Amino acid sequence: MATGLIPALAIAAGDVPPVVKHFGEQQGIENIREIDAPGGAKSWIGQYQDMGVTLFLTPDGKHVISGYLYDDKGKNISEEYFQKEIYVPMGRKMWQTLNNAQALKEGADAAPKKVFVFADPFCPYCKKFWSEAQPWVKAGKVQLNTLLVAFLNPKSGPNATAILNAADPVTAWKEYELSGGKTLPELKTNGSRETFNLLQQHQKLMDDLGANATPAIYYMNDKNELQQIVGMPDQQQLLEMFGPKPE
Repeated sequence: MATGLIPALAIAAGDVPPVVKHFGEQQGIENIREIDAPGGAKSWIGQYQDMGVTLFLTPDGKHVISGYLYDDKGKNISEEYFQKEIYVPMGRKMWQTLNNAQALKEGADAAPKKVFVFADPFCPYCKKFWSEAQPWVKAGKVQLNTLLVAFLNPKSGPNATAILNAADPVTAWKEYELSGGKTLPELKTNGSRETFNLLQQHQKLMDDLGANATPAIYYMNDKNELQQIVGMPDQQQLLEMFGPKPE
């Protein structure tokens, strides 16, 4: 519990009381907005880094309680508000960022499903995921967008640079994956500064999305909610991501 010294004021609907605003500023909580929570408690949600926070005002208007709201069956109601008001909008914003990234694109823009994957050239599960996705890509059901990163092996950077600097990077990536990493375009130079910056951008985007391993896979579900899978998906996850397997 955080105690404020600001006297209680008449608060209009939608306004953030000074004590709640002050507490949010102290704790680094942003985007505080009121919610119509059950039970009669004056309630707000805010965002602390990438997490949701629920704030409650005591009847005297002088104290703030930070925590979760549960119903009589023990269900966490706060999480429903976080999902609707914070996580879903945040996911859609990140999805737009992914769409603006310079990915290795396989499949048509008109494909009904679009998937983004962060992949390291030396990641065996990235190769397996790429292979598993091919039936959907070839059938026009999925567009697979690969964002290369380089951190698993000292040669990850040079290999990624050789692929990205190839005359046709998408074909170079396909040949690299089909050969199990044996077919690689010749890297005539140390690579351009633009390619180095691109790999750095991909790594930062992957970090911003909260992934620390490859493959890190992102897609939108039927509810237009961003989904994340880190590691090799199982068969059920593949079907949920791509849809029914083409015959």
